[in-house]
Amino acid sequence: MKLLLTDSATLKSENDISLEALKDFGEVVEYPAISKEDFLREVADTDIILCNKTVINREIFERAKKLKYIGLFATGYNNIDVKLADEYGVTVCNAGSYSTFAVAQQVFAYILNHYSRVEEYARLVKEGNWQKSKNFSLLTLPTDELSGKTIGIIGMGSIGKKVAEIAKAFEMRVLVYTRTKRGDNSVLFVDLDTLLSESDIVTVHCPLNEESAKMFNADAFSKMKKGAFFINTARGGIVDEEALLYALKDGKLSAAAIDVLNDEPMREDCVLKDAPNLLITPHTAWAPLATRQRLLSIVYENISAFLKGNPQNVVNNPKK
Repeated sequence: MKLLLTDSATLKSENDISLEALKDFGEVVEYPAISKEDFLREVADTDIILCNKTVINREIFERAKKLKYIGLFATGYNNIDVKLADEYGVTVCNAGSYSTFAVAQQVFAYILNHYSRVEEYARLVKEGNWQKSKNFSLLTLPTDELSGKTIGIIGMGSIGKKVAEIAKAFEMRVLVYTRTKRGDNSVLFVDLDTLLSESDIVTVHCPLNEESAKMFNADAFSKMKKGAFFINTARGGIVDEEALLYALKDGKLSAAAIDVLNDEPMREDCVLKDAPNLLITPHTAWAPLATRQRLLSIVYENISAFLKGNPQNVVNNPKK
């Protein structure tokens, strides 16, 4: 079989991860970032596509006469036209919960930095402010405790559940808005408006789809508690960036932290580039080495299960 890996540069940094194991399944043709021309040529005799963010649309499906399977090095699959995959009988499998621990960890890195002002206090020390202090402690910046704060979680998949678990360890009140309510009596499932109006922190952990696209628009931000802290580690398209900018400039939000943008990498004209009180990380919440090693293992297991006739982590309904 021929396996086409279209964007390996998104998976490894200076060869810190080996993809040799994939050769167990056949010939692996690897591109760091495949061009459209190369993709159209290579896919003609490809059995399996492995990708992270490569867009797979009708043009690709029409050319891919032998394609049986698409394996994602990701949880989200909005870059794949899954309805067309159904039509063409192509099974699409994602990597499920590979990044649960890493993303939840980054969410609380944002939260702890925001409320404990770690980065800002460290900068004041480097600038010599502590040396000039008349007291043993520098109290220039107000800090706060997480205990008693209300965190609102959008989406209750594996990451949302892990964030809720950590929040409860900090003795926070946990509100959840999700399409599918789960049997968890330790959190309170509420409608979106209630979550927005009562949460001190709102963190997004839902997939990007027609329902969630631009969910956080001007109306949503207007319903949030004044001074709330907003976090998005899901997909950039869930947020109207102009609306987020206004909410920050207007003071509706005390701050925000995001790991994703509408266009990635960040464009020079991104409206959020110089936004006040905004921490932007370059889509790295998912990327610790241990996390990417786990990701490769899941992708490998997905392929193996598919070839044995028992596919797992399937996100579509391919025609037989």
